[in-house]
Amino acid sequence: MALKVVTHAERPDLNDRWNEAADNVWPVFMLNDAVVGQYWGGLRRHFPDCQLYLLDDQTDTLLGVGNTGPVAWDGTVEGLPGGIDDVLTTAIGGHETASAPNTLCALQAALLPGNTGQGLSTVIIRGMRDVAARRGYPDLIAPVRPNQKTLYPLTPIERYIEWRRPDGLPQDAWLRVHARLGAEIVRVAERSMLIEGTVAEWEGWTGLVFPDSGPYVVAGALVPVTIDRQADRGRYVEPNVWMRHRVVTP
Repeated sequence: MALKVVTHAERPDLNDRWNEAADNVWPVFMLNDAVVGQYWGGLRRHFPDCQLYLLDDQTDTLLGVGNTGPVAWDGTVEGLPGGIDDVLTTAIGGHETASAPNTLCALQAALLPGNTGQGLSTVIIRGMRDVAARRGYPDLIAPVRPNQKTLYPLTPIERYIEWRRPDGLPQDAWLRVHARLGAEIVRVAERSMLIEGTVAEWEGWTGLVFPDSGPYVVAGALVPVTIDRQADRGRYVEPNVWMRHRVVTP
C-alpha cells in the first residue's frame, strides 16, 4: 500500500466524505456536541490547509482523516485551551477577533473501519506535524481522547494517565501512539467536550433505559453520564489529555 496525505485545500473533491470517518468511529452520543455541531464545518472553510485526508495513493481510497485548527497559545500549562469545544469556539466562532495563532491543535485523527492496527494513525499525526511546520508553528498540541479509558469509566482520569507499562510508556494505546512520536503529557483537559440532551435523546443515543436520576456507565464514554429525570436532562462532560508535540520548523 502506498500512502499519501493530502489537505482539503488540495483535494476539495473529497468534501462529501468529510464526516465519513467520524460517523463510523465515534459512539452516537459523541456526534451530538452542540459546539462541534455548530463549528466543525468551519474548519474546512477557514483552514482547508489544516484538514488532512489519508489516501491509498494507488487506488485513491480514503483511509482516514485528520482535523486540526490554529490557536494562540502562550506555551504555559495554565494557558492551554479548555479542550475541543473551547478550541472550536475560539478558532471558528471567534476567528475574526482571535489573537494571531502560533500553535496547531489536533482535533481528530480517525481511521475508516478496516484500517486499524496498521500504524496508519501515526501517519496522520505526522501529517499534522508537517502542517504545523509549514505554518512555522513550534508546537502541535492535542486534547487526546484516551481510547481505553472507556474500559475504566469510574477511574479518575488523573490517575488513569499515570498508569504505565514496564517500558515506561502509557498503558493507554492512544496516549502511547502520541508518546512514541515524542509527545509529552501536559495536563488533563477536564471539560474538553460537553454533550447534553433530554432523557429520551440519551436513551436513543445509547440504547439504554434510565429509570432514575444519577450517574450511569455508558458504552463508549470515558466517565459516567449524569441523568436528571426531574429536569429531563442528561449531561456528559468528557475529559481529555493535553499532549504536546515539539515541531521542527523549516
